Amino acid sequence: QSPIPNPQIIFIIILLFNLKYILYYIKKNYQFLFCQNCLNKINITSDCFQCTPDILFKKIKFVNRDETLNEIINNKKSIARFGDGEFGIIFGNELRFQKLNQALKEKLSYILKADIPNLLVGIIQLYRNRNPFWIDWLKKNKFNIGKIINKHKIYHCASITRFYQPNANKSLIKNYIIKFKKLWNNRNILIIEGEQTRLGIGNDLFNNAKSIKRLICPSENAFNIYEKIIAYIKNMKLDKNTLILISLGPTATVLAYEMINIGNQIIDFGHFDIQYEYFLRNATGKIKIPHKYVNEVRGGYRNITPVTDVNYYRQIIHKIS
Repeated sequence: QSPIPNPQIIFIIILLFNLKYILYYIKKNYQFLFCQNCLNKINITSDCFQCTPDILFKKIKFVNRDETLNEIINNKKSIARFGDGEFGIIFGNELRFQKLNQALKEKLSYILKADIPNLLVGIIQLYRNRNPFWIDWLKKNKFNIGKIINKHKIYHCASITRFYQPNANKSLIKNYIIKFKKLWNNRNILIIEGEQTRLGIGNDLFNNAKSIKRLICPSENAFNIYEKIIAYIKNMKLDKNTLILISLGPTATVLAYEMINIGNQIIDFGHFDIQYEYFLRNATGKIKIPHKYVNEVRGGYRNITPVTDVNYYRQIIHKIS
């Protein structure tokens, strides 16, 4: 005579086979469940408004702007930076000046999470951020960020190159610029930039540098030629004390990582020069700079006036198209 099956085992088997139907029934008939992110009770038909960035990201280790700059200047660390554009590409979006590229997306995703010797990874402050733009952006993207961020990594401040705010104390900005300029004091600089970026042209930003060389790249879709850039830099065999500044959108973030092994200090320089132009002009907002490509201002990337400074053309060592 065969043994009688245990009723509990039979119940468990039936439950497992019908679990998806049971969950569907609960979801359809009961409006409240627990949020997997913050464990608050929420209405499953809407976003979890209780899941604020301050709750989701409060344990992320973040180094502020001044301490980030100290590491770069005192310890000669390199930095790759992530702003809304770089995050957007990881989320599957494209920028006006950079078409979506799967390889670019994958490289940015890796750099964001990885621990790379001598390379700081800069992001925006994810919690206790008081900038109105970032507050709104974080609310819209908080769950996407939560999926890709490395919760065990120490992140640094991406905003080291965005120091100008119209309502900020101008004396503090001036002191910050003076401090930042120590980075290239009496050093040779190699600038890798877009064709109309023209870092330091028309101002005194690099007046304390020993020398300047420029590698000119396309202003748009620069990632298409990033391998050519790497090959050219490796063939240059730069002096190890040469500072490399890159202003090339998301491609700069990738290049800062890809070239870390050549031994030079590399700074994803972003909009520092444009911010400096705003400071010199006492701008009350983002404005066009006549002879420079300003991608974040409507029309700031059209009808750009030519450069008349002959030193600029003398500094150009190569153009990659």
